Amino acid sequence: MTQFYFFGFFAISECYVLTAMAYDRYVAICNPLLYSVVMSPKTCFYLMLGSYSMGLIRAMIHTGCVLRLTFCDGNTINHYFCDLLPLLQLSCTSTYVNEIELLIVTGKDIIVPTVIIFTSYGFIISSILKIQSTAGRSKAFSTCSSHIIAVSMFFGSSAFMYLKPSSAVSMDEAKFSSIFYSIVVPMMNPLIYSLRNKDVKVAFKRTLNRML
Repeated sequence: MTQFYFFGFFAISECYVLTAMAYDRYVAICNPLLYSVVMSPKTCFYLMLGSYSMGLIRAMIHTGCVLRLTFCDGNTINHYFCDLLPLLQLSCTSTYVNEIELLIVTGKDIIVPTVIIFTSYGFIISSILKIQSTAGRSKAFSTCSSHIIAVSMFFGSSAFMYLKPSSAVSMDEAKFSSIFYSIVVPMMNPLIYSLRNKDVKVAFKRTLNRML
């Protein structure tokens, strides 16, 4: 249950961290002159605090609902980590309340950030198209496209998993889908965001040269 709680905490927090990052890109491209004022260290702190607070609250709700269930003798879940859907399949009691809670709470955690993110990128793309310089447009698209890919993979795989009844989810499909939001996207994030920074690139090349 501890593993389930922390998985829920970090996965849900990631939804809102990605939303905050989309807002950061929106301000950087649509209001570049105000960027340092709008995205001050204090604002960034509150955005991260809000993201992890949402993860904390939502994970407590999910865990509390699971604790009301009675489980059968079998304690081996058909998954590579302690996820909610495999836990529901082990329950000997009705999971109707959990299904409703999952649909409502998780639906909000997926749909609301997705709408905010893609609305932000709608404004971003509109601003990019107004840039006269071809090089400027190319650089802006390059910066945003990687984030859009990561967001699409994360929320797409999450929606496929959680926005339908657990009885309609094949565990083989669930394991494959969960690879994207639990492994692939977190692995992509350092490459997407760190290696675009010139200082990080230089440090990375120096490290490689020393190793070779």
